[in-house]
Amino acid sequence: MNLGSLTTWNQTSSTDFILVGLFMDTKHAALLYTMIFIFFLLALASSAILIALIHLDLCLHTPMYFLLSQLSLMDLLNISITVPKMLVGQVTGDHTISPLGCEIQMSFYLTLAGAEFFLLGVMAYDKYAAICRPLHYLLLMSPRVCRLLADSSRCVGILDALLIALITLSFPYCQSRRILSFFCEAPALLKLSCSDICLYSLLMYLCCVLMILVPILVTLGSYTLILCLIQRTNSAKGPSEAFATCSSHIIVVVLFYGATLYFYILPSPYHTARQDMMGSALYTIITPVLNPLIYSLQNKDVARALSSMVQPRASFRSAARGKAGE
Repeated sequence: MNLGSLTTWNQTSSTDFILVGLFMDTKHAALLYTMIFIFFLLALASSAILIALIHLDLCLHTPMYFLLSQLSLMDLLNISITVPKMLVGQVTGDHTISPLGCEIQMSFYLTLAGAEFFLLGVMAYDKYAAICRPLHYLLLMSPRVCRLLADSSRCVGILDALLIALITLSFPYCQSRRILSFFCEAPALLKLSCSDICLYSLLMYLCCVLMILVPILVTLGSYTLILCLIQRTNSAKGPSEAFATCSSHIIVVVLFYGATLYFYILPSPYHTARQDMMGSALYTIITPVLNPLIYSLQNKDVARALSSMVQPRASFRSAARGKAGE
């Protein structure tokens, strides 16, 4: 390598960021990263299977399952943006990421996270329409309306990503370039800036509050109306059937919104950088693993679609074995 290329390499590398990772200082990092890899494969497989079932089974071509397929797609993409880079860095020992790569990763992550916030609110509205307005359900949640709501969620996510990612990477970073996270996350990245970011931090905080507050209000409003309807219902089966219909969504909402509220809305003195990293892992790694399982384990329609897909293959194999035995 000549002197010119060495100088260029040093200038380029000095602008790169370093991702600390989840288990950088842990003795059993290899075992823990192996578990993360297993979680990653489980999330990919479960989300892909759920999307395929909803696409192939005509009985699942309903608004609720269309929205569920969109949620599964977001989970699949979300975990694919953050985890592979972390795992490759652990294997190769190269934990650096370029400013462009950081911006791309942050933009995709913010787009999907913002879209998922609003999609969960849309799914709560779908529960309200199905339980409280059954006669108007097909009109309120027609295929055109479902696509419009899903596209609107993505547009809100894109707008949030453009505002936060582009402005965050525009600040000068002249201190340590070690990001205390396993991916390019705006709050962790801003701590490295040597300029005054007080006003921008306040604006970003207000933006996050607005992004979370709107879908939370929609979710709370939808379930409040559902509870009011249940109280007016004289049937003994009403509450149990409504809870069975909404329980999966409630669990997912508590996991996703709860972690986000704690680590993004709660003031930073109440949690450390290590806790922030664990919280990021909760809703970027653990939640995509749990979401398809939660919806599948408590859903008879999904279980029926899965068994109907598996049984023909099993009968075909047994028939083939019988012919071979003859």
